[in-house]
Order: sequence, then C-alpha cells, then structure tokens
Amino acid sequence: QKETDFTVVIGNPPYNAGQTNENDNNKNRKYETIDARVKETYAKDSKATLRKALSDPYVKAIRWASDRIGKEGIVALVTNNSFIDGIAFDGMRQHLAKDFSSVYVLDLGGNVRKNPGKTSNVFDIMVGVSINLFVKNSTGSKGIYYKDIGESLPKDEKLAYLKKNTFSSIDWDLIKPNIKHIWLTQGLHDEFDRFLPLGTKEAKRAKTEAEGVVFKSYSNGVKSNGDAYVFNSDLKSLINLAHGMVANYQSEQKRWDESGQPKILEDFLQVDETRLKWIRNTKRNLLRGNKISFNERKIRTSFYRPFSKKFYYFERMFNEELYQFPKIFPTQSTKNMVICMSGVGSSKPFQTLLTDFIPCLDVLEKTQCFPLYTYTDNTQQDNITDWTLTHFQTHYTDTKITKLDIFHYVYGLLHQPKYREKYALNLKKELPRIPLTDDFWHFSKTGEKLADVHLNYETQDAYPLNTLENPNHPFSLKVDKMKLSQDKTKIIYNEYITLEGIPADVFQYKLGNRSALEWIVDQYKVKTDKRSGIVNDPNREDGLYIIELIKKIVTVSLETVRLVKGL
Repeated sequence: QKETDFTVVIGNPPYNAGQTNENDNNKNRKYETIDARVKETYAKDSKATLRKALSDPYVKAIRWASDRIGKEGIVALVTNNSFIDGIAFDGMRQHLAKDFSSVYVLDLGGNVRKNPGKTSNVFDIMVGVSINLFVKNSTGSKGIYYKDIGESLPKDEKLAYLKKNTFSSIDWDLIKPNIKHIWLTQGLHDEFDRFLPLGTKEAKRAKTEAEGVVFKSYSNGVKSNGDAYVFNSDLKSLINLAHGMVANYQSEQKRWDESGQPKILEDFLQVDETRLKWIRNTKRNLLRGNKISFNERKIRTSFYRPFSKKFYYFERMFNEELYQFPKIFPTQSTKNMVICMSGVGSSKPFQTLLTDFIPCLDVLEKTQCFPLYTYTDNTQQDNITDWTLTHFQTHYTDTKITKLDIFHYVYGLLHQPKYREKYALNLKKELPRIPLTDDFWHFSKTGEKLADVHLNYETQDAYPLNTLENPNHPFSLKVDKMKLSQDKTKIIYNEYITLEGIPADVFQYKLGNRSALEWIVDQYKVKTDKRSGIVNDPNREDGLYIIELIKKIVTVSLETVRLVKGL
C-alpha cells in the first residue's frame, strides 16, 4: 500500500466475549499481535476494573481495522453495540475519538438480555447491534455522531428504517463525550464528581493511607464460576462435594505427572462434571504443580443471595476469584461488617445490603463490597481512612463522630430515595460518591437501625401471617418450590401449607427487580444443577426455619420501608 491510498475495511465480525463454561473447551482463538494491540491501547487506558469484554472478537476487529487503514480510510463494521456505553470500553472510546476524524454510530438496539420482552434484534441474537462508520481524513466534518433508531421497535420496523434511509438522510446527533470518555451523558449529574468517592483503585494500590477517599480498600464479592460445587445449603453435602473435588484433582494431577505434564490441558483432562468443574483457576493450579488436601477450616458461611445464606467452600483453588476476602474474613471467627452494593454497569436499579458473612459476587449484581475492617496477619485495621474521620469531624465541627458512625452514615445515605433516583445513571457508571448532608446524625442513626435489622434478620419478630392447612394433603414442613399468589397476599409454601396476610408494603423493599420476600421464595427451593446433577436442598432438620424466616423477612421489609421513608 502507498501512504496516499484510501483504504476501506468492511465487515460483520463475530461477537462474543468468551465461552460460557470452561469445560466446553471452546475458547476464542488467540491472535498474539492484535491481542497485544488491544492490551496496549484500549485496555491500558481503561479505568474499569473488569475488562474481559475487551477480548471480544469484534473489539479485536475494530483494533485491527483501525491500524490497517493508515492515514486515510473508512472502517465500516456491523458489530455488537456494547462499546457505545459499556463500562469496560472507556479506553476504546477514547482511542476511537482520537484515531478517527469522525465517528458515526447507528444504534439498532436489540440487547435482549438487558431488555427481555421489550426489544427485538435485527439478527435474532441476544446482544445489541450497531452499524459503525469510522472515518479518517484531513477534510470534512469532525466529531462523534450518534443515532438511536429506537430500542423498542420490532425487527420489521428496524429493517424498514434501514431500507428507507441513507447515510445522508439520517438526522445524526453530535455528541460530546465527558472527561471520563462517556459518550451518552444524558441523565448524568456533574456535581456527583464533587462528592467523596467511597473507594478508588489508586487508594487500594497506595502503600500509604490515601486522602480524599472514604474507604482504603474494597472488593468484589467472591466469584466461583461453579456455584453448584462450592455453595450448598446442606453442610454434609458441601463437605462431601469438597472431598470429591480434592480427590478428583489429586487423581488427575497424578495422571498428569505420569504423562509428562502436558501443557494443553483441554486435550488431556478427563472431565467428570459430577465431581469437579475445571475452571481456569483450577487448571492454572494444576499447570503450576500446586497440591491440595481438604481443610475443614475452609468451610465457611456465605451470604449467597439477599437474606439467603449457604455453606461455602472458601478454597482458592476451586474458586475463580476470592479477591480481597482472605483479608476481610481471614478466619471462621472473624468479626466484620461489609456494605454490599450493586457494581458498575449493573442493569438493575441501585441496591445495597449489609452482611457479616462472605458475600457472593451475585448477592446483588456485580457486587462491590466495602468492609469496616481489613486484616493483615489477623491484625485488625480500620478500613475507613483517618483522613475521612478528620474531614467529617471538621466539616460538622463534632469530635464525637467515629468511624463506625461514618460507616452507618454511608449505609443510611445509600438508602435515601432521592439520592438513588437523581443519581441513578451516575451509579451505573461508577461507584457511589458521598455528599455531606445537612444532618449527619439523622443519616448515621438511621443507617445504624437499618444495619441492625439487616444483619440480625434471623432474630427479628415473626410477622403474624395466617397459616392455612390443606386437609386433602398429608402434613409436611418440607419445601420443594414456593410461589406467591397472583395478588401477592399469600405464599403457597407446599401442598399442605399456605401462608396468607402479606401486607402490600412488603413489596416496596426492593433489592434489584425483586423484593426481599421474593428473594426468599426464589432461593429456598430444591434445585438440581443441570450439568453436574448436584442437588441443593434448603430443607433443615428444624422444619420450621423457612416458614419462620418468611415471617421475619416480612418484618424486616416493613421496618426497612418505614426507616427509608424517614430519610
């Protein structure tokens, strides 16, 4: 090619971020040169914590095409539309704006996973689609131009729009990215950036205590990539599963050693999914020659879903990521409190919930966790910074304020309806920032009361629901799968028992798209994992536990609604 050539790259590259199950051995092909280019450009300049989406083939195609066209040209690709506003794509958007003189994005919508029943796709696929024209020249219009044809349009109308319109007939919107390289800024509030950040990656990395940030450290909830194997409602079942995983790993390790330690595990491992799921981290440990034996101290309790605990095999080898939790709950007896909240990029409304157990990544959604303490060599350290304590005491001219008071203040504020409503879009784009309100103690004391209700949900008073017994079925306290009545005033517990008299206000306490009570109905059921056949049975020897829990969660919900209204 000559430098004067005008190059056009046209295509519809494949788009998927990666295989769903590590045992499927169906990974995206690696391209060392272009993978390195994505890493040194899009990934390097991203502020996101999780950047897996940048491994999608369509991202590599855009990077390759951007490099290929030289000084002048057009990249015209039909792709996944996630780069338009995805959190992990901030570095990519920064480079597209810099690499091209003008960018045109025709957003066809169609992300069925995010909008089930509310959108359709031009290709009958699950992810959204856009038509993208990236233009590089020395003349002509400059800027980023965007057109959303309408997420809710049915497929036929989207195709009709494309057939009817030409590039020049489209009424393009010139958009102005903000300093964080967010293209779609409508609904964002600039003053949010002036509030105190709860945590930053810079503060986490700093060896000295950071200033200007509330918490020194924070963490995602634990990520197993194989929940059925490491979480279970029954302690004996989990211990048996743990022994089975250890034995299977040891057996395959011995066979691997005797076979000369082959590097390509996908062609070597004899996968028995009834015993062990070979996630990436387990394979990595095998390749490193790491050995394992069962340690009963690794059996812990996890906050698996809202107000739903499970026993948890807290073993690094069989979990994809434990993140910071070995430093947050280093032992079985460690005392700590953790404010959990939905993470960046959550598709559901912002939510928060306090726990004193190890939270799962999906206890809310993409859960981020801010602990009161961290531990080094079992030595307790405050996680709220000294700077924050001084800042609050100075601002409110009140030396009685403690770090625990600030912890409760944060928890109270994150429940405030006006804060959640006004900054809804900001809270999808980044971690919460905390304003200093006029009345510190009101928020702190309310946060303390909310903390007490949520932490001690199992000891709350049972709400007096009526118990109806069906004489046509034998007595039973066992649950298989509960369901709410259509008017949501009853829970059909099993064929014998129905609980009635649920107050309507219970359903105002939402955690994501479900109420707290609906989470109990969803989680307390007998479930068999399709791939492994592993059974999770929540029934206990104390057959009344689940029934009493339902009544207590009604109380928790009503008290939460009352306290939040006071905010």
